Amino acid sequence: MKLYRLLTGVDDAAFCHKVTLALNKGWELAGSPAYAFNAKTGEMQCAQPVTKTVEGKDYHPDMKLGEQ
Repeated sequence: MKLYRLLTGVDDAAFCHKVTLALNKGWELAGSPAYAFNAKTGEMQCAQPVTKTVEGKDYHPDMKLGEQ
């Protein structure tokens, strides 16, 4: 099965670590990152799509994607 996640967070080191962790768990970048200004918090927000192919399992909506 092929899985998709959209990692999101404030544009800071923690977001970079979140993406790095996903890459080290076998997820692959799936497109360019996106940035947007959150006027409510005054912070820049990031989003990075990632995908992962997992063999031998079937997708189910209740699965926790980050644990695959």
